[in-house]
Amino acid sequence: MIGLTLGAGLGWLLLAPTRVRPVAWEGPGLTPSRTGGPYADNGRLNTAELFAPVPGHTSPESVAVDGQGRLYSGFGSGAIVRFQADGTAPEVVADTGGRPLGLRFHPGGSLLVADARRGLLRVSLDGGEVEVLATGAEGVPFRFTDDLDVDRAGRFVYFTDASSKYGWPHELLDLLEHGGHGRVLRHDLDSGETTVLARGLNFPNGVTLGPDGAYLLVTETGAARVHRLWLAGERAGTLEAFADNLPGYPDNVRWDGAGTFWVALPSRRSPLLDATARQPWLRRVVARIAERAKLPLPEESMLVALNLEGRPVAFAQGSGPGSYGYITQVLPHGEHLILSSLHGETLARVPISQVRPG
Repeated sequence: MIGLTLGAGLGWLLLAPTRVRPVAWEGPGLTPSRTGGPYADNGRLNTAELFAPVPGHTSPESVAVDGQGRLYSGFGSGAIVRFQADGTAPEVVADTGGRPLGLRFHPGGSLLVADARRGLLRVSLDGGEVEVLATGAEGVPFRFTDDLDVDRAGRFVYFTDASSKYGWPHELLDLLEHGGHGRVLRHDLDSGETTVLARGLNFPNGVTLGPDGAYLLVTETGAARVHRLWLAGERAGTLEAFADNLPGYPDNVRWDGAGTFWVALPSRRSPLLDATARQPWLRRVVARIAERAKLPLPEESMLVALNLEGRPVAFAQGSGPGSYGYITQVLPHGEHLILSSLHGETLARVPISQVRPG
């Protein structure tokens, strides 16, 4: 009987239907060391200060700051929540009716939102009205609108559709498949036109404009790298590696306006995904389980700061009860870094000096 049960289980793992079609690829390289080098464990995120809780709402994914220094985040319930600059007095100011991920303020004062379920949105904070700006491009609907940035003139919004095949919250299926279903797009707020700037990426996630808007940084979660997409000059339209072989899967990226890009790393690289990069049949076995049960990636508290050449200039890692895990965005704000997390109950912050001593 035990043999029959084991045989049936093995047969299911090998033969059960699945929509995931893994593609073989070379992988991101040898995982960086945890005991030496730029990504060594250092405990700098072992403590974090939590913001006030928001009753009935959890899982803040992104953070944006208005002209008065107040902080806004989108929660799993669909709510847009505003905090005072010190992290107190949270209040719901709007509801997208979907799953708000990336947040940015338009120069005109409205809040632009990449909503995984509803597309690219504009939210008026004077009444909470929600306007849908775009839901697809080139006849392909958005399935996982993820993050965004807006140029200084307030005309162009740059954003990602992380996967045109797997919608929220099935990012792990996209990572297992590695099928290149992600796109980087630009929306013209004047004409309403949406243009595809790059395609074939594996879960393109966070975006941020660089100095003078000459290029856009795009994190490719499925490849553990950050790309630079040139927007101006002779290289306009070209995509190149900016930072490769990161120790974790990158989420949102934010520029501090000076010389540093802050990248959130919610999860360590999975040894299973790395080891099976060239063995799609094994990833299909894992996918059969992942379609039916939650298989979380190795969660940790991590972030990295990159300079304008893409080299790491600071790395912070933490674990334990005082840390703030699964960081999805790092936003410099005064003397602190504001942190968000898909697995957190509210936002958190740490002093920049704690992360980048000296």
